[in-house]
Amino acid sequence: MKIAIAQLNPTIGDLTGNAQQIQAAAATAQSQGAHLLLTTELSLCGYPPRDLLMQPAFVDAMDRTLLQLAQDLPPQIAVLVGTVVPNHRSLQFGGKPLFNSTALLYGGTVQQQFHKRLLPTYDVFDEDRYFEPGSSSHTFELEGVRIGVTICEDLWNDENFWGKRNYATDPLNELVSQGAELIVNLSGSPYSVGKQVLREAMLRQATQTYGLPILYANQVGGNDDLIFDGSSVGLNRQGEIVCRAQAFASDLVLVEFDPISGDLQSGTIAPQPESEEAEIWAALVLGVRDYVRKCGFSKVVLGLSGGIDSSLVAAIAAAAVGADQVLGVLMPSPYSSDHSINDALALAENLGIQTQILPIGNLMKAYDQTFAELFAGTQFGLAEENIQSRIRGNLLMAISNKFGHLLISTGNKSEMAVGYCTLYGDMNGGLAAIADVPKTRVYSICHWLNQQTQIFPESRHRAGSIIPPNVLTKAPSAELKPGQVDQDSLPPYEILDAILCQFITLHKSPAEIVAAGYDSTTVDRVIKLVTRAEFKRKQAPPGLKITDRAFGTGWRMPIANRWLPTSHLPQPPVASSAMAMTSSVAPT
Repeated sequence: MKIAIAQLNPTIGDLTGNAQQIQAAAATAQSQGAHLLLTTELSLCGYPPRDLLMQPAFVDAMDRTLLQLAQDLPPQIAVLVGTVVPNHRSLQFGGKPLFNSTALLYGGTVQQQFHKRLLPTYDVFDEDRYFEPGSSSHTFELEGVRIGVTICEDLWNDENFWGKRNYATDPLNELVSQGAELIVNLSGSPYSVGKQVLREAMLRQATQTYGLPILYANQVGGNDDLIFDGSSVGLNRQGEIVCRAQAFASDLVLVEFDPISGDLQSGTIAPQPESEEAEIWAALVLGVRDYVRKCGFSKVVLGLSGGIDSSLVAAIAAAAVGADQVLGVLMPSPYSSDHSINDALALAENLGIQTQILPIGNLMKAYDQTFAELFAGTQFGLAEENIQSRIRGNLLMAISNKFGHLLISTGNKSEMAVGYCTLYGDMNGGLAAIADVPKTRVYSICHWLNQQTQIFPESRHRAGSIIPPNVLTKAPSAELKPGQVDQDSLPPYEILDAILCQFITLHKSPAEIVAAGYDSTTVDRVIKLVTRAEFKRKQAPPGLKITDRAFGTGWRMPIANRWLPTSHLPQPPVASSAMAMTSSVAPT
């Protein structure tokens, strides 16, 4: 029996378009002799639909689209489609109004429905907000083979793998007890660095524990801040990979199940990215491309400072939408160095993107004149420095408004963490492309990019590099006053990023971070900066998620709070971000 996996890139809410994708995949799979087609979790509406699920008209339209899709599909192939099913018992017995479900479409009708058992409610997941968990797991029979159906999280509860059981229910064990010969999983698993290695290890453990093959179909594409990497995979009973779809691209893969051996036969195995830098690059390019496309834009604009962050974002944008669709705007001030302008122009030439130079010196003078009386008797400081960033932000937003370009902001995760950014200035934009990329990782990606000749094959390289060499070697600076560098206000990025990883990603206490070898004064200062910058992050554009702990959907910190952990004994309460909105960590 041939089985196909349709690794789809749905647009949330585009029921007709998503159904057409499924129909096209089914037609192709059927023409190649497939008996069964797997799609991904909530493939009909796109994952995650979030509060669209609270609109009855949306749910009703999904049901109508599903019924029409069943009639439109080739009748010779069975198709598993991710959808939403109303919980009709909720009005009488309570519970949530919907199920996260999979529908089996075959012969023009909906043959069977399977409800997700385990509902994740952590990090970016909030499924308990909408869904009632299914009460039992079920199988279906096709071509004499009994197939067990699971949905995403249903497979993430293997006590042997995790060393504990995260849920009381074990859907996989129930399906085995029902005589399942093959397990299929429809998934919407967001990307983070190294995620596929974890997935395949978990699936390998499950196949070896139960002696059953597993087919795992994962969504691909960008939806708001989330990126889905695809990498759908099949493993045989021994835990060996027998097929794998491409990473970060739509794909259709076929594999054969042999009823006699009860196992999957080898199919096409797509390679995985060769490094974390390659992985992250592919994720960010896909995330930007889909955000631009799905939000109805065609062109993007960004500020080019000659620094490493804007250089990387410009390269990502050029790869995502095409160099001819990218406008880089240089906005030099009297404090801007010649090398910043030259480096920005060299980068633009290497990428082949358009540029526009808008000097801001006269605008700065106009602000000085406007504030002359009010600011009289005060010293030049953060307020005046931040005006430069806000002038630039206004200019970029004006270009966005005038020409309909999407403004992409260029701040990295290290800056977002400690508030080294300016509200209504460099934080302006519709998308923050590298907001989850630490500064040290920005450097490593740029070094990796300069070794890749196939990404921009037609570009004119200076010294053989996309990113100008001077960008990689000069000290990072916001250039808001003479001689300024980032390290005037922040610890060295190697130290800062290490502390941030310990505190934000690994949830280590200040005392534990100090015990790991970091200076207590520096640790306390960094954590204080993170806490006080919360109000800025709440007003930032969506940032593409590539780590396990991003400042986005899954980050739910309060702004007004008085909990400030330190590496020392408990101290009297210290005002947090809501009490410090007039202060700033740094010149930007």
